[in-house]
Amino acid sequence: MADQETFKKTPSEEKFGRVQSAIKIMFTVIFVGWIFIWIMVPTNTERKKWLPQIRTKTNSTYFGIEGASFLIYTSPILLMAILGCIYLHIAKKSNNSNMESCNVPKLDVAIFKRPILVKGPLGIVSGTELAFLLMFIALLIWSFATLLHNGFATITPQLAANDGQKIWQEKLDSAALRVGLIGNICLAFLFFPVARGSSVLPFFGLTSESSIKYHIWLGHIVMTLFTTHGLCYIIYWAVTNQISEMVKWDKVGISNVAGELALISGLLMWIATIPRIRRKFFELFFYTHHLYILFIVFFIFHVGITYACLMLPSFYLFLVDRYLRFLQSRNQVRLVSARVLPCEAVELNFSRGHGLTYNPTSIMFINIPSISKLQWHPFTVTSNSNLELEKFSVVIKSGGPWTEKLYKLLSTHLTIDWLSVSVEGPYGPASTDFLRHDTLVLISGGSGITPFISIIRELIFLKTTFKCKTPKVVLICSFRTYSSLSLIDLILPISSIPYDISNLELQIEAYITKGKEPQSNSHIHLQTKWFKPNPIDVPIYAILGPNSWLWLGAIISSSFVIFLIIIGIIGRYYIFPIDHNSNAIFSFPLRSFLHMLIICGSISMVSSAAVLLNKKNNAKEAKKIQNLEVPTPTVSPNSMIYNVDREIESLPCESLVQATNVHYGVRPDLRRLLFEVKGLSVKVLASGPKKMRQEVAAICSSSLAENLHFESISFSW
Repeated sequence: MADQETFKKTPSEEKFGRVQSAIKIMFTVIFVGWIFIWIMVPTNTERKKWLPQIRTKTNSTYFGIEGASFLIYTSPILLMAILGCIYLHIAKKSNNSNMESCNVPKLDVAIFKRPILVKGPLGIVSGTELAFLLMFIALLIWSFATLLHNGFATITPQLAANDGQKIWQEKLDSAALRVGLIGNICLAFLFFPVARGSSVLPFFGLTSESSIKYHIWLGHIVMTLFTTHGLCYIIYWAVTNQISEMVKWDKVGISNVAGELALISGLLMWIATIPRIRRKFFELFFYTHHLYILFIVFFIFHVGITYACLMLPSFYLFLVDRYLRFLQSRNQVRLVSARVLPCEAVELNFSRGHGLTYNPTSIMFINIPSISKLQWHPFTVTSNSNLELEKFSVVIKSGGPWTEKLYKLLSTHLTIDWLSVSVEGPYGPASTDFLRHDTLVLISGGSGITPFISIIRELIFLKTTFKCKTPKVVLICSFRTYSSLSLIDLILPISSIPYDISNLELQIEAYITKGKEPQSNSHIHLQTKWFKPNPIDVPIYAILGPNSWLWLGAIISSSFVIFLIIIGIIGRYYIFPIDHNSNAIFSFPLRSFLHMLIICGSISMVSSAAVLLNKKNNAKEAKKIQNLEVPTPTVSPNSMIYNVDREIESLPCESLVQATNVHYGVRPDLRRLLFEVKGLSVKVLASGPKKMRQEVAAICSSSLAENLHFESISFSW
């Protein structure tokens, strides 16, 4: 653990810290207020007192009753997102300015704490996650109970008789409506975890990859509630002889047909997420999930834009993120070379723009049209943002139809000299806390070692360049076959910056579960493919430039302002005259369509302008970047394993060999290995098969492991 003197703050840090603290306070106040609104939504106080008063004050000739919804439900979240962008920009500048002093910036407490649940349908769940889940379920129960109580209170025998129905039928109608209202609460949170470049998630110590499970939980709850909502109404219409209601699409009020189309789209997505279907028919799952577009469109037609404002904020942020990803994916990136490893894995090396920075454990989404024009797959970035200034690398292990096709393409087609590749990202944590711990224990299974390569390279950079006091690193990796040991070789970067890992406290325990120790004269050669440059290819760069967080905040704020201006003009000169100067009422579906069209138009217009402005700077930089001609070894650099001589970087190679112990025919005794680790604070990261991560989580959650801080790295959705 670094001493206290190391963490003494500089004046610039104190200034950054004060600004960040002020932003965090504002963010927290707005977030608590937003949650308070959700608590009050089902009450009569909000529905009969507060909301009518707010609508009276905000009901103008420009926005109508939607003005109150924009003010109460939409603007707080967008303001939080903008504050998050400013906070992350300052944090990035702060990290860059004090890196030389090895100061560790204080970030928000991560949501990942000691595991409470290890096995079960929820996966590995920490105490904090469980607490938030229980509070969210309590919010749903409170909302449903309050709405149901208030709704049933208005149902009387006289009212039922006037409607020609029985009391239970009236209550079924009321309950069906309330179930749908509760589903909208879940829908309001559904899209937060899938915004990959989110500025909200980092406030909770989260990334989009680590939050995917929340999206899965919410998706199951949403579809359960909406399916119940639809079935209850179908039963109600059937028993009251109103089955014709199923084919009604009124111009005013609720559109039943739109709701049914939204439910059908949701059910198709839900069915495709069944684990067995998703694993065996991934393409079906992938393509079916794009039905979310129809689901949201018909949902807004179903309930109207006024009520859709409750779920609009998270979807608005998702739209901004999704359109920026679309713009980035239009570029073909410069693939410089590929190394085909003997363990049926490939390392892809791309040209990288100098303005692109990223943290360890980041991921990149890759699309190769020659394999599939629509499929995008996430892979761990193994290169280091500081050590490898012109190279960007990912490792792809063959394990499914898409990856198998890529491996065969690169390992068999020796004459291939160019490959079209598009990317999205990289995406990763806003910061890391590795220097806060005495020891890092990295436990991997198979290709799960790839996130740890970037971590070790980052520590090599800090130790070599800034002489930081780094934690001891224990890498425990398990492989099925001997050839997979070649993945360990990737720890050594091919860098233009001189480095020395001999001073890094690195211990590698490699376990080969199948097979015996090979003959001493055995060696495996690597295939290295160099690709010719293409004029249309560009280096990988940040789509919004070095100040991407500020640009993102500007896009969110300016696009929403433009939307308000345009919809205000339409409301004043088109909608208002119809609603107030004639007996007609402006069509609800048309009103919803106009809002959706203007939202998408404002986002695309502002985002495109921001990307074009940054693209000019990126184009200038791309001209300066020469084709990468960094020598790539044709054999594995680990002479201990393959009995070959490494002609360059022999000292790092020797240090790696000395730090590595290989065990054959056994599995690692994780309990013994973890309990033997000394230190007041030990960070344990597990990446690999689900059972292995669960075993590590169970060990770290025991009462005998108070010093172990567990974190799971998983990209299996």
